Amino acid sequence: MSRNPAHVLKAPASSRRGLPAPAPYDSCVFINCPFDASYLRLFRALVFTIQDCGFVPRCALEVRDSGEVRISKIKRIIRECRHGIHDISRVELDPGSGLPRFNMPLELGLFMGAQEYGGREQKRKRCLILEDAPYRYQVFCSDLAGQDVSSHGGSPDSAVTAVRDWLASWLCDTGVTVPGDTHMCERYREFSYDLPVLCRDLRLEPERLLFAELRTLVQEWADQNP
Repeated sequence: MSRNPAHVLKAPASSRRGLPAPAPYDSCVFINCPFDASYLRLFRALVFTIQDCGFVPRCALEVRDSGEVRISKIKRIIRECRHGIHDISRVELDPGSGLPRFNMPLELGLFMGAQEYGGREQKRKRCLILEDAPYRYQVFCSDLAGQDVSSHGGSPDSAVTAVRDWLASWLCDTGVTVPGDTHMCERYREFSYDLPVLCRDLRLEPERLLFAELRTLVQEWADQNP
């Protein structure tokens, strides 16, 4: 397995002023999903699978800058990512407002708009749309009826499989292969088992990890478990 093929995903070593260079466009995967506690297991499964396939997970949580308007940050990250994972499963009514939250469909629309109306680089975008149950999206977002939508049923293993298969299909065109979903699901379960120990050694709280900390821990675990 070639997890991070240099000829496909290698990032520049540095940028001007000595700051780390941004990851290259082809390697970045934008994650559009809920960020609450009830989605945490699925979120970590997405991040782990993206990194274990040799890509760079990115989302709105990566930068905490009060000076940057949230929608501007999201548009910037979308512009910098060739790949996008969009989970539109959260359609339940908010207990406080009695209304659904439409952030995920909005960001999916921004991503698809960039693909349709952007320049040549943006037109190369590709996305994976996730749902909880098969075909439910046809009821609340019928315009997606022609899209290939994958369901995860709330299962981290199903999410790992969907993301692995989607990324592997693109990597195959570059001559790179990754292990099958059974092996990757097992790796994710092992990482989940080891995560509390990794956090303890670094004096971090597993349930309060920053996105950047999670990415670092995934990478450290993968380096120790090739």
